Amino acid sequence: MTPCLKACLLIITASLVTVTVSGLSPPTKVAVFGGTGYVGSQVCERLVKKGYDVTGVSRRGVNPRPGKSEYLDQVNWVSGDATNPADVNKIVAESDAIVHAVGLLFDVESGLQGLNNVVSGSRSVPDPEKSTYDNITRKTMFNVIDAIEKKAMNPLNMFQNTKTPLAFVSCAEAGWPDVQFGDYVEEKLAPAWLQKYLVAKRAVESRINGCSAIRPIIYRPSLIWSWDKFDVLPIIPVFNIASLVGVPFVDKTVQVGTLADAIVAGIEDDSVSGVQRFTEMEELARN
Repeated sequence: MTPCLKACLLIITASLVTVTVSGLSPPTKVAVFGGTGYVGSQVCERLVKKGYDVTGVSRRGVNPRPGKSEYLDQVNWVSGDATNPADVNKIVAESDAIVHAVGLLFDVESGLQGLNNVVSGSRSVPDPEKSTYDNITRKTMFNVIDAIEKKAMNPLNMFQNTKTPLAFVSCAEAGWPDVQFGDYVEEKLAPAWLQKYLVAKRAVESRINGCSAIRPIIYRPSLIWSWDKFDVLPIIPVFNIASLVGVPFVDKTVQVGTLADAIVAGIEDDSVSGVQRFTEMEELARN
């Protein structure tokens, strides 16, 4: 064996060892798409508090509460368009785990987009051209999944034995087909905007579950609330009582802090995968 060939083999071996070792390490760099939002900002805070290197991605790309949270002040805020594959690829390539908390309740095709200023925890204003359920939910998440698959095909990553943790905030209603009377409620009672909302959520759930490069963690909260979100507080007892008495298509509500804690716990625990309903979220948040 020539000296040159020996040197090449040593370099390749060292590279493989380095890649393998890094593949066994827990995630240290986490990107949160929708990082300035109601859920995303709380996830960012908790990740920083636990020592993670956090990149918060949003259209604005600025700290939503500058000087008011020591943890949000430490986030690397990035302005990015999650509907643009180039923006997503760059961020995913530099991250060990991904959180997708991008979303809106009323899109620009619903005719109710003006209500987002009231019901949105972050008071975000929908883009008049891009803010459809298909763009905001399906397209942005498909871009993230494509970027993770692309990253996994990189020769330097092909020898890793780990999958990229990907946390996706879906909704409880996405599970209606699996519960009694769920199909009826959706087909006969759900408004058209909600049906479109669910189509986008389910498209993502289906795609994420079929990706071998991902450890999918799908959170299905019903109403997400906090004590300062006065618009939903009167409805919370209605949902919780209905869930308590066993109405199959109504899930107990989830406090935003509980959801954020559950997302962080899911990223950290390699055994967590698949759909997480309110019971699983509460259990994860306690750990």
